[in-house]
Amino acid sequence: MIGKLKGTVDEIEGDNVLIDVHGVCYTVSCSSRTIAKLNPGEAAVMHIETYVREDQFRLFGFSSHLEREWFRLLQGVQGVGAKVSLAVLSTLSPSEIANAVALRDITMVSRAPGVGKKVAERIVTELRSKAPAYAGEAAPSIGLKQELGEGVAGGAVTDAVSALSNLGYSRDQAANAVSAAIKTAGEDADAAKLIRLGLKELSR
Repeated sequence: MIGKLKGTVDEIEGDNVLIDVHGVCYTVSCSSRTIAKLNPGEAAVMHIETYVREDQFRLFGFSSHLEREWFRLLQGVQGVGAKVSLAVLSTLSPSEIANAVALRDITMVSRAPGVGKKVAERIVTELRSKAPAYAGEAAPSIGLKQELGEGVAGGAVTDAVSALSNLGYSRDQAANAVSAAIKTAGEDADAAKLIRLGLKELSR
């Protein structure tokens, strides 16, 4: 099995990239986020997921190990195959997927082409327990977001996130700000203080 390719980008066409590795060119299917980081003639390192089927041999490439892990996780969800997984990864970064799953943000996940409400709901439900291990940049606040998503967060935290969301910030932005505020003010801070510190965080 091919786990990684190191070579030169020979050609980009649609969602496929041709990687030249010492004269041998491999066709690799990628998310649009990965493709956006590539340019013909430049060096590239691709984390590869190899698909071997009776009727096909296909390579899927990712710019990071974490993106490949989410590709695998997503396909563990009923009704989600390679095409839908790439659509999700084209729309959301790995940390954004982790945030959406933790917050049970079905609307955010369903932004991906081909992902309806039912599929998005299965994704946030079935991957909820796995999100923390693959949160990436979202790791510092993923626990608080899971509590919010499950409706078990403290009253002050819930009120602060709600207040910031009502001011026009996304629930994810609000949760990040409140998480940072808690580090400064402590676990026992009231909603007013968390809102004040959260706004300060958001204004940076």
